[in-house]
Amino acid sequence: MKNKSINNYNSNINLTKHPKVKGLKVYDGINNFSISWLNKLGYCEYQLYLEHLKGITAPDTKSMKKGTQEHQKLEDNFKAHATPATLEETIEISHEEKTITREMFIISKKYGIRGFIDEIWMTPENIVIIDDKPGKRAYKSQIDQIRAYCLAFKDTTKDPRPIIGALRQRGTPNIFYKENFDETNQYNIEQTIKRMHSLLKGEKPFMHTKNPNKCKSCRFNTQCQYSSKGEKV
Repeated sequence: MKNKSINNYNSNINLTKHPKVKGLKVYDGINNFSISWLNKLGYCEYQLYLEHLKGITAPDTKSMKKGTQEHQKLEDNFKAHATPATLEETIEISHEEKTITREMFIISKKYGIRGFIDEIWMTPENIVIIDDKPGKRAYKSQIDQIRAYCLAFKDTTKDPRPIIGALRQRGTPNIFYKENFDETNQYNIEQTIKRMHSLLKGEKPFMHTKNPNKCKSCRFNTQCQYSSKGEKV
């Protein structure tokens, strides 16, 4: 097993800011959003509207801050024992022996998505793409995220090996969800991504959650017209 720290993958990628949508990038004339936005999409589409189209800011929650710190700790520990390599070199080596890499940046111009994959196991038999989560229950929004990482990896590398998407409890070896990235799962995430792009282009309206528990814990509940705590925006 070899730990590889992927470098120089995004050195020639030119991303520009979208003129109207906060955080949205443009890559060769195509809108490109962060895969992490799929978690927001699954939680409440209107939250995306408030944050990225209205430009409303809200402080990070304790959970978000803790997650960032834990991610950095894992990344620092990994890099201390990893050898720098290009993506091409890592893929070539993995056809002979298992390689592991963390926080690998991936971007797909075709699908307009980008993000950092928490961990990838490349073996001669398959590719396992892992996303670390604070709990051990797989929500649809989290499954959408891992599928999007699989899609971006497949589209970018054109690697023919089977891809497995997995969710792991952060800071532990506990993989609590995994699935084969098959044709059905690829089709489903492609449809979700299409909806996201339609929302960001203003082609479809943002739908708000009807779950009061989500509203109660939302960072934007004091500024959302659909929350009991909200005011008209």
